[in-house]
Amino acid sequence: MDLIKKKLELIDWKLSLGPGYVVRQIIDTAPLVLPAVAIIIGIFLQNTIKLPILFWLVPAIFSAAAAIIYIAIKRTKSNLYAIALLAFLCSISLGAIRLSSYRYLPDSDISNLVKVERTLATIRGTIITEPYTSDNNDWVFSKFKFTDPGSSFYLKITGAEGKTGWFDVSGTVRVQVAEPVIDLTAGDNVQMYCWLEKIQPPTNPGQFDFAKKLSENNIFITAAVKTRDGIELLSSQSKGSSFFDIHNYLQRAARDMLAERLPEDNPNSKALIAALVLGDRTKIDNKTSIAFRKTGLLHFVSLSGLNFVIMIAFVWWLCQLAGLSKRRQALICIAVSILFVLAVPPNPPVLRAAVISLVFCASFLFRREPNSFNSLALSAIILLLFNPTDLYNASWQLSFSTTLGILLFFKRIQLFLYEKTSVLLRLIPEKGKLPLLINQKSLFSTLSLFSAGIGAWVCGAGFMLYHFYSITPLTAVWTVLASFFVFIITIIGLSKIVISFFLPTAAAILGFLATGVTFILIWLVKIFAKVSISEILMGQVSIWLIVFYYCVLIFTAFCLFRRPLLRKIISFALISILAISIISVKFQRTYHSNLILNCLDVGHGQAIIVQLPHNKNLLFDAGSLHKEDAGRRIIIPFLRSQAISKLDAIIISHNDIDHINAIPEVVSDVKTTSIYANDDFLTDSENTGAPKLLYDYLKGLKLDIQNFDKLQIDSGAGIKILWPTQDTGRDKQQSVKQK
Repeated sequence: MDLIKKKLELIDWKLSLGPGYVVRQIIDTAPLVLPAVAIIIGIFLQNTIKLPILFWLVPAIFSAAAAIIYIAIKRTKSNLYAIALLAFLCSISLGAIRLSSYRYLPDSDISNLVKVERTLATIRGTIITEPYTSDNNDWVFSKFKFTDPGSSFYLKITGAEGKTGWFDVSGTVRVQVAEPVIDLTAGDNVQMYCWLEKIQPPTNPGQFDFAKKLSENNIFITAAVKTRDGIELLSSQSKGSSFFDIHNYLQRAARDMLAERLPEDNPNSKALIAALVLGDRTKIDNKTSIAFRKTGLLHFVSLSGLNFVIMIAFVWWLCQLAGLSKRRQALICIAVSILFVLAVPPNPPVLRAAVISLVFCASFLFRREPNSFNSLALSAIILLLFNPTDLYNASWQLSFSTTLGILLFFKRIQLFLYEKTSVLLRLIPEKGKLPLLINQKSLFSTLSLFSAGIGAWVCGAGFMLYHFYSITPLTAVWTVLASFFVFIITIIGLSKIVISFFLPTAAAILGFLATGVTFILIWLVKIFAKVSISEILMGQVSIWLIVFYYCVLIFTAFCLFRRPLLRKIISFALISILAISIISVKFQRTYHSNLILNCLDVGHGQAIIVQLPHNKNLLFDAGSLHKEDAGRRIIIPFLRSQAISKLDAIIISHNDIDHINAIPEVVSDVKTTSIYANDDFLTDSENTGAPKLLYDYLKGLKLDIQNFDKLQIDSGAGIKILWPTQDTGRDKQQSVKQK
């Protein structure tokens, strides 16, 4: 009773302080949180209303000057809240000003010189990224592509040739070369003859908006080069003379050391090791990527902060074993963090984890108590001031929301689960019969990992639904089961990179072990993905539903009332409204009584999605001649945006490659009941060529191509095949004989 009384008194005290209690607590314990929130608000406001930069300078100067004067006049601690308010207002203006300055493009920028139409140009500049060659080996019909694999890189433009000679040009363009580029590297100064055009937005719903992605980095123009001969090398910087050279060298060295002497008979495991350790997921096959996505474990292969934490924790532990002081441990971890960041792609999760790690280590150097919320806020401030458009990046949003979820809910969930589990264990009469693995320490570790997974999922679920159209309710469970393998692979992979320089035989043994553990992980994840509720496809939802979700989350978790019953009633009502809204969206998408016909833009080819009543869906042809891998890039994203998780039939009109070369990727990702074609296609599938390749691939998935005569879809809608008829093939053969 005393404990309950104390808790009630604590609640009354917090309520007596009013709504400002939380704000005051934040100011006292984590003062950087409010400026971080203010910068986010400023970026959002400027992106929405787009005011001139001078409009924001006035409140920024006024609030900064007022804070300085206030500090000079009154230096008491009680004035800290007034100073925090002024800093908050100043940070809002700072966020807006930073976005305005970041998006400001001078008149000489290449995007201001290229109009809507395609422009032939001669340009000069410096390559700022390593050329990447896309072989598309994971696309089943890539062997039928009649051109060489293309290459792409980013070029910082310095000049362009006009009618009167060369003139200065600024900006960055994405260069696409229609053949492999293997003799150029970052830092090279080149001159190229190309077509310049604005990057166009996607033409199909759900399709990845690459134009928007590049615009976040002020890249609006693409340069198309027909052959490698269209690029002339002007000069090459001496290696190691710039930051880019050091960065590229470390990336190549780490990649080569990790891949050296890995078993070649399991390329998929080799590719996943590179993804888990160094964030290089370009070689992971389609089936493995789908399994990680459906289980919500795709963050593991995106080099999330967890991978970074594993590395730093391992290094810290090694330093402790060596008997080093905490200051020396911190210095070593700082050095390792910097090297690791230089050796991997600079994505938001890695940079966020790096800043938090550096702040944590610096706290030991300056003998200060680290604060997780302060460190997270500092990393957000640094990254947003560097690139404010990252705020609208899915990776940035998921990275910070999941980390915040762990910080906010981890202890609550952990305590709740531990109390409930302890009660259940006490109910077991004979504890001696419990498995050896079930002890207090292992149970606490498992519950801690599960609690972190739930906290991360709760705060990241809204952004996952908005960007990827799905809910993965079992992610926390799969995270617990997969984390052990990820931990082992990460430690072995990092150890292999280090010892490859002086113990190549031991490195080969580690590579063999890592491959075996990775094989088991892939096998487990594919089993997890087969659970029907691992991924619930919802389709594209309104941004207001996501806003409502986070409002309900904040209210339920943090709002206090003098009467707990009232809080429970309101929370239950809000959660019920949210659940009904989500179920309604799913129901309306899945069950409809009308006919919906969607003709997708695939260029030269065809892909038509027919949505029939009673949740029956049909795909008529799936292929493209000009757009590579149309299945994964166009058709599947559309199906996901419309919450179509099942195809009752795929109908193949005829055997031209531009009508069938996207089918393998579609049936690999989307559950497909039946595939139909006419006798002409069935006859051609027994021979060589594209129909034979498709037939063999589908047979490997235990899918048979049936004749049109067997087409039956119980949807209340009648389907009549007008063309091709069963005589189409015979008419074609007679025509050939007559010729």
